[in-house]
Amino acid sequence: MRPLKILFIGGSGIISSAASRLAVEQGIDLYVLNRGSTTHRPLPEQATVLRADVRDPAAVRAALGDLEFDAVVNWVAFTPDHVQADIDVFRGRTRQYVFISSASAYQTPPARLPVVESTPLHNPIWQYSRNKIACEDLLVAAYRDGGFPATIIRPSHTYDKTLIPFDGGWTAVARMRQGKEIVVHGDGTSLWTLTHHADFARAFVPLLGHPRTLGEAIHITSDDVLTWDQIAWALADAAGVEPRIVHVPSDAVAAADPEWGAGLLGDKAHSLVFDNSKVRGLVPGWVATIPFHQGAREIVGWYDEDPSRQVVDARLDALMDKLVEAYRPRG
Repeated sequence: MRPLKILFIGGSGIISSAASRLAVEQGIDLYVLNRGSTTHRPLPEQATVLRADVRDPAAVRAALGDLEFDAVVNWVAFTPDHVQADIDVFRGRTRQYVFISSASAYQTPPARLPVVESTPLHNPIWQYSRNKIACEDLLVAAYRDGGFPATIIRPSHTYDKTLIPFDGGWTAVARMRQGKEIVVHGDGTSLWTLTHHADFARAFVPLLGHPRTLGEAIHITSDDVLTWDQIAWALADAAGVEPRIVHVPSDAVAAADPEWGAGLLGDKAHSLVFDNSKVRGLVPGWVATIPFHQGAREIVGWYDEDPSRQVVDARLDALMDKLVEAYRPRG
């Protein structure tokens, strides 16, 4: 039996890098289409790299030539025009087209927990999420009306060793090591799900070429549910310190920094717990096995390996000082 022939558009990002590695380990004939930008997540040597700007359909067609695939995964499609370009290019040359959406597309705040794939899609706050919803709508119509073989995957806050789950990246860890307070939104008790990219990959790769995924939407998340205070404590423990936490209302954060606030009010400020029964039915035996306290050690270890990675966002650091001063408990 010939190996699956798969094209990744992207392939060296936080989520996709683990999937790229696992795909070639499992014998998939992997092609990767990207611009060849330098990255600290190198592609597997076994992958065939095609160079083109994915936003240039003519260049994509030239790079692809007459290649056809069992599945095409676009890791970097964010707006409906990105998806429409893919429909135009890949109709008739792939048996499956996988769109990477986002769990932030689900109803915000959710009316019921746990979230399942049939939970309505509605995010009135975050434009990123509304764009993902519009992409999904386009693909559902293309599948329904013309049989375009679309599969929709919804990750939720998937991380690797380079991604600190707080806005500002290393800034929060630097503040903790300096003995300064960090900002945690709300009262720190809202529930959040963090998924290690290796866990995501072990569920995702078996879905490639899977006939029962066509026309379906599937989320892939860990069952390791933490409060935001627990997330802060896990990072602090990995960094060898105890956190000093100041709770700031999410709407106050949004008033001080609309971009930071959009990610909170449109996503992170709301408790999210997921039912992963659907993906487990498609990938029997899969379960996420990497808890965040282990992932936190990987993160801090990676940043400590090379101090040049420890970049502090000066603007956000100063903003945190102001928010801490305004909301620090008195007395």
